[in-house]
This record gives sequence, structure tokens and C-alpha cells, in this order.
Amino acid sequence: MLPLARLESLAARHREIEELLCRPEVVSDADQLRRLTKERTELGALVAAFARFRDLETRIADDEEALGDPELRELAEAELPELRAEREELARELQLLLLPKDPSDERDVVLEIRAGAGGEEAALFAADLFRMYSRYAEAQRWQVEVLSASPASAGGLKELIALVSGDAVYAKLRFEGGVHRVQRVPATESQGRIHTSTATVAVMPEAEEVEVAIDEKDLKITKTAAGGPGGQGVNTTMSAINLLHVPTGIMVRSEEQRSQHQNLARAMQILRARLHEIAEREQQAAQSAERRSMVGSGDRSEKIRTYNVPQSRITDHRIGLTVHNIAKVLAGELGEIHDALRAHRQAEQLEQQSRDTH
Repeated sequence: MLPLARLESLAARHREIEELLCRPEVVSDADQLRRLTKERTELGALVAAFARFRDLETRIADDEEALGDPELRELAEAELPELRAEREELARELQLLLLPKDPSDERDVVLEIRAGAGGEEAALFAADLFRMYSRYAEAQRWQVEVLSASPASAGGLKELIALVSGDAVYAKLRFEGGVHRVQRVPATESQGRIHTSTATVAVMPEAEEVEVAIDEKDLKITKTAAGGPGGQGVNTTMSAINLLHVPTGIMVRSEEQRSQHQNLARAMQILRARLHEIAEREQQAAQSAERRSMVGSGDRSEKIRTYNVPQSRITDHRIGLTVHNIAKVLAGELGEIHDALRAHRQAEQLEQQSRDTH
């Protein structure tokens, strides 16, 4: 059953915003204009769907009335099944649009990839995952900026931290957090034996300074020489920053930027994201198991996905999804997997909403 009163209220709010945005005093106030424009955009899809729903209700009521008219009965009987099916589909769409949105969905993301079990093969897999996300980001027209990288000797990655920025990055990457496992024959394996390796992925919404208060007294900052590429003088200037957050023991290193000031700013950015993630996890842990979403938890300790290269098979263990297009997925085509994960999460939210209502 749709909450019609709530939908009417949201439609009225949308009309109110449209009127406000025509007023000169609102247009001249940049903050208010930005806030109202964002709210109008967020309500737009829901209000449009509700308008179509109301129009369908009117057409269905007219056809049901026409059933009593011998001249119009045949036409009405032909139209009603299609109209009712369309109404049912719109009702489902409206229920999804009414689900509470995660305030982090529109945020940029700090993406961390680390080689796990498997030595050099794990490092190579970590590099494969970064290429996968980079190609996915390119298709989404996002920007990827490497904040920190530790290459492995065989050409892989021990660790990489990147900032991914663009439209609704967290909403689309949130399902990638966890342990990724690959099963394949390494290039160095002479007898064709399949090895299993892992890499961990953390997807952390970028936190604002006002959200994460960091006391300078809790920081220990060490300046060192940078060790990566970057032109002449990169190893002779003390531009790299090691940042230790004493209360949590979190250590962040930034050396990709040219100056100490830039590297410190990047290290603080990573630290804020990690502290924000810790706070989010603590909040989730305080909730009952019934109210936690299996897909939404993104726990790094969870084995979320297995990539079986010889069989060209990928299995997402959270929802039991198996696809046989590993080459396309590793090339950045994550849409099918993400759509399934999103649908599963929405189904859980609808079920929870139904339980809360009753």
C-alpha cells in the first residue's frame, strides 16, 4: 500500500520549491539557491512518477466507469489490463524512490586496495582490481587520483590509495568493500597449477573536516624523503609525510604530491575518511543484526567475491550471484553485478520497511 499522504506532501513541497526558485531574493542567495536546487533535483524523479501514477488512476477510474456503457465497454475491457499492470509497476517504482537514501551516496570515495594472501600473485591481483576500477570510473566519467602507492617487485601493488570523484561515486562503489579472491594459474607456474590469492578493498566516503574533528595534539607528523617517481629532486627533498593518529594507531603516508603542504593535506584527507569509516562501523555494530544489511556492510573481513579465471566465472557470495564474463568484468563492466547487489539491498530495505510499518 502506497503512503499517498506522504507522496502528496512531497509533491506539494516540490511545487513550493519551484515557486521559491522564481523569487529574486532566493536567486540572489547562493546558499539557499544551491540547497533548494538540490532538494528539487532529489524530489524530481519521485514527483514525476507520482504524477504518472495519478494520471493512471484517473484513466483506470474512467475505464471502470465505462464498463457500464455498452458502446464503450469493449474498449475499456481492452485497455484496463495494460493500465493496471502499468499502475502496479509504477507503485513498485514509487516504493523504491521512497526508500531512505544514504547521505553518503553522493560523496566522493577514498579507495584502498591491498594485496592479501598469495605473495606476488596477490600484488598482481591488487593491480588488476585497480585497473578494473579505473576503467569503470572512466566509463562513469569519474576522476581517479592516486594518493599513495606501494608497488611490488613483480609489477603488482602492495597497496594503493586513490581518490575517486564524480557523480554518486559511493552509491555505485559501496558494494566493492571486502575481500576479493582470485583463482588462476600464475605466469610463473610451470606445471599449470591453480593458485588462490586475495586482495582487500575498502571504499570510504570522503569525510568533511566538520564531520571528523581531529585534535592536532593527537597527531604525530614525520617528514621524510619521497621514494617514488616525480622528477628531479624527488628523493632529496623532505616532501613525504608520515602521519600517525595516536588514539587509533592509524598511520597514513603521502608522497605523491610535490610539497610537504600538499602531502599533509592528502594525508589528512585519508585520515578523515578512515576515522569516518570507523565511526560508521561502530554505529552499524550498535544496531541489531536484523537491521543491518548484509550487502551494505562492506566489511573488509568478508570474502565477498571470487574470480575463477580458468572457468571465466565470478561469484558474489553475498547474494549467490554467478556470472561467466570475467574478462568484461575485469575490464570494468561492473554494471550487471552492481545492479543485482542494488536490487538485493532494495528488497531488504522494502522488507524492513514493511516490518516497521506493521
